[in-house]
Amino acid sequence: MPKIIVLMGAPGAGKGTQARLLQEHLQLPQISTGDIFRSLKNADTPLARELRDIMRAGHLVPDELTTRLVRERTSEPDTRSGYILDGYPRTPAQAVSLQNLAREQGHQIVPILIDVPYELLEKRMTGRRNCPVGGEIFNIYFNPPQVDNVCDHHPDTQLVQRTDDNLETVGARLATFDEQTRPLLDYYRRAGLLQTVDGTRAPDVIYEEIEDRVRNEPVASGEQA
Repeated sequence: MPKIIVLMGAPGAGKGTQARLLQEHLQLPQISTGDIFRSLKNADTPLARELRDIMRAGHLVPDELTTRLVRERTSEPDTRSGYILDGYPRTPAQAVSLQNLAREQGHQIVPILIDVPYELLEKRMTGRRNCPVGGEIFNIYFNPPQVDNVCDHHPDTQLVQRTDDNLETVGARLATFDEQTRPLLDYYRRAGLLQTVDGTRAPDVIYEEIEDRVRNEPVASGEQA
């Protein structure tokens, strides 16, 4: 049965890397609600106009509309063998809607949490340093440059830190994730669906476990849930 892979993880957990690997290896489309919203900015459809009116007014996109957008996108032919969801569901109500959608599509839902301790996530993000010339990325804790704050590949170039990679901003992002995502994780735990993988390991090791879970672990379908 085709799979709907719901990848979840805090900022810095490596969710984007794993989504890309799944897309490459399993040939499944990655469907991001953010990409859907952006694609509708200039579209001339009733749904697009409704979305623009809401965003223009500064309101949050309601669950019902987000679900309609996901339903529309996942009705396209490239999703028949399954797909990866990024940014949906975000709430228990959206999770219930996804169960209904999975039932209609004859798909199975595989919710996977990439679990990384917040202390490690803080080091991953606050320790990042970028080369403004070549784009190389270093980390002062895990992958420091040979010379302090100087790019290994461009010796005359000082590394820079993104403005949002400071401890205060990172802490706020993690707190927001915890507050907004905990109800969704609790929903999947109570349903016996949530699968958790250790996100502290190398990306290729994490991917191997995720792929094994997707291919072999028993999961509930929309019908069973």
